[in-house]
Amino acid sequence: MGLDHAATKPHEALASHLQGKLDEVNVLIRERMASRHAPRIPEVTAHLVEAGGKRLRPMLTLAAADLCGYAGRDDVKLAATVEFIHTATLLHDDVVDESAQRRGRPTANLLFDNKSSVLTGDYLFARAFQLMVETGSLTVLDILSNAAATIAEGEVLQLTASRSLKTTEEVYLQIVRGKTAALFSAATEVGGVIAGVSDDQVQALFDYGDALGIAFQIVDDLLDYQGDAKATGKNVGDDFRERKLTLPVIKAVALADESERAFWARTIEKGDQRDGDLDEALRLLNKHGTLEATREDALQWTAKANAAMAQLPEHPVRDMLLALSDYVVSRIR
Repeated sequence: MGLDHAATKPHEALASHLQGKLDEVNVLIRERMASRHAPRIPEVTAHLVEAGGKRLRPMLTLAAADLCGYAGRDDVKLAATVEFIHTATLLHDDVVDESAQRRGRPTANLLFDNKSSVLTGDYLFARAFQLMVETGSLTVLDILSNAAATIAEGEVLQLTASRSLKTTEEVYLQIVRGKTAALFSAATEVGGVIAGVSDDQVQALFDYGDALGIAFQIVDDLLDYQGDAKATGKNVGDDFRERKLTLPVIKAVALADESERAFWARTIEKGDQRDGDLDEALRLLNKHGTLEATREDALQWTAKANAAMAQLPEHPVRDMLLALSDYVVSRIR
């Protein structure tokens, strides 16, 4: 399919290439999130699933399978599985974070209630496992069930680590691998598994998804301090106001003198935030160059993603995936 990549964002080019399969995924999602006995379930899920997300994670599964020459139907089931896991975690996250908005709309827990959001998330996890089993692949079941466990571990770790100045870059990376990269890497890996490619190529797909997911989250955290609210849908400083210890702040804490450390302890650990504190936080981040250092980290992870993709055969989808990883960090240039 001919695509004008210069005029089309990489995820849009990928979506256009995969449109037929994506339509099938959307039909399957609607079928499987229906419930004969609990009409609240489709109400809650439809609010989130129809909210206009890019379907990036299911696209990664379809893209990996296409890149590896897969011609069956299980990629559609696995793409829907990945989206269900993602949606379930969003429902649970919004309750845990007491969020009021997602993608510019009220969250399900705000529109309905916490109990409905948590239980609907549980329902979607169950649906995800049903779809996995239908593929008949124990390897796929192993990969995606491990990813679901890793996501939960990452969220629990974040509860204890995100407001502690003792949190290191290593712990941050562990959280990011859990909350974001685990599903990216599982999404790409299962595409290769069902296509029956070599272990080396499956590993390369995993490595691509892992590095892309980490770069994606680092960029997201960086944009919180220097992004355009209209473009990102987030206000500058939301993470600071929510006392989230993300990579730019972790780097600044590591370089802080006594008074600076006291500032971070007051604003992040104790939650005692005053007028002008965000400006002071931005001053400290710029003073120590941690925004630029965070950007460099994101670029390094993008380079790792591209190096992994280089191990896969030449294919239009491979070029789109390379463009996608470059696009992730282009948002901060």
